Amino acid sequence: MQTFTPQNLTTEQFAEVLHGKPSTIRTRLCKTGSFYGIRPIKLPSGRLLWNAEAVQAFLAGKGAV
Repeated sequence: MQTFTPQNLTTEQFAEVLHGKPSTIRTRLCKTGSFYGIRPIKLPSGRLLWNAEAVQAFLAGKGAV
């Protein structure tokens, strides 16, 4: 069973879109409470889901929605 929807990305998918590492995203989240303004949904299992629209806006240079 997949734990993400088309509207949300896992941390690994988010990192792949950024051409980076999941640890970079998690580190920034721990230090600042967000990844450049994008706040994840935290599941009871501890996994994080990132809003795909917010990620697209960030990549387009529009900042977090």
